Amino acid sequence: MATVRYIVDDVDAAIAFYCGQLGFREVMHPAPAFAMLVRDDLRLALSSPGGGPGGGQAMPDGTLPRPGGWNRISLQVADLDADVRRLRQAGVPFRNEPVTGVGGRQVIVDDPSGNAVELFEPILPEARE
Repeated sequence: MATVRYIVDDVDAAIAFYCGQLGFREVMHPAPAFAMLVRDDLRLALSSPGGGPGGGQAMPDGTLPRPGGWNRISLQVADLDADVRRLRQAGVPFRNEPVTGVGGRQVIVDDPSGNAVELFEPILPEARE
């Protein structure tokens, strides 16, 4: 299992997004500033900036972690077009339209804090999990 940590502005909103829209399930939520979710072999640790000890705490110089950027998790999907329609209906923000690359089709959505999530539909057998 791999673990990815995302810094999020609102842990509860992130839980609702990842569990409600992307098929994750909540494993633990022991404090308002932290939760752990899972989907298949991916564990997603959610931390709010300045949320006490742990992944959201300030750096020695006082800098707080913040959400956003272009690094992202990539979730394999079976039908990208169907997922795009469903997510658009739910009001999920998209960074782009679906594109086709050498190994498959992809689109990038933002979670409620602006963290990128790639949805990837493989078209080559070797690009599948």
